[in-house]
Amino acid sequence: MSAYTYFPGCSLRGTAREYDLSVRAVFGALGVSLNELDGWVCCGATSAHSTSRLLATSLAAANLAKAARQGNNVVAACASCYSRLLHGQHDLESDPALAAKVRAAGVQYEGNVAVLHVLDLLLDDVGLKAIEERVHGKLKGLTVACYYGCLITRPRKLIQKEDPEHPHRMDDVLRACGATCVEWAFANECCGGGLAMARPDVVAELSHRILADASAAGADLVAVACPMCQTNLEMRQADIRRTHGVNHNLPVVYFTQLLGVALGLGQESLGLNRLLINPMPRIRERLSPGAG
Repeated sequence: MSAYTYFPGCSLRGTAREYDLSVRAVFGALGVSLNELDGWVCCGATSAHSTSRLLATSLAAANLAKAARQGNNVVAACASCYSRLLHGQHDLESDPALAAKVRAAGVQYEGNVAVLHVLDLLLDDVGLKAIEERVHGKLKGLTVACYYGCLITRPRKLIQKEDPEHPHRMDDVLRACGATCVEWAFANECCGGGLAMARPDVVAELSHRILADASAAGADLVAVACPMCQTNLEMRQADIRRTHGVNHNLPVVYFTQLLGVALGLGQESLGLNRLLINPMPRIRERLSPGAG
């Protein structure tokens, strides 16, 4: 298997530390080498790209240039980081005037780095067969709603390995672990994203709809690949209880944490102890005898 340059990004070093822990633990167990990008900086998500296209593109270009010097393709776990690096690369290649401004700002990127998501590594490098052979169906009995959100399936012109209307790559990985993944209507609906501070009422309403549909589909928990989605869907459940009178009490975990459970990794090494809603009682309850 290959070695990759890993871009953790800001969220995975802070509020989404459990995602970073689970990514490193899972790929370590699978024998894939993730070498953290030396001197990485913010990808420009949210603040930069909403105020300055030049700044956002320059930040992405700076990280891509560092990855090129480190000699590997760059892989991200955070959906926002993945999206910003892809968009920055696309803008540099499609807009010569913008690329010239980025170079004038002192950032030199020659366009020889591929931007990957951790799902790409699992599906294209490790492979589903290898995952199946390693985990022996250890998640059998667990029913999961895989939530993709907005950024790892769209836009189609940049992300061609996933179906933007009927995404399946996260489902494929968890099914390889023995889990049952539900068919549901809100797998790629927006959770409210960065409106958490400006319009918490909108985020609570959108999150309520997503959680309600996951529950109606029979999911034991929701699996995500985005720190913002995880925060909105988990933290807003208290707001939903107050505003809608519904107690979802539905665990929201990173899909890499579930993969780590299937691989037999410890709860603390996967950051499961950092979640607000502990998924382990439900996971233990649902797993078939001998699965864990």
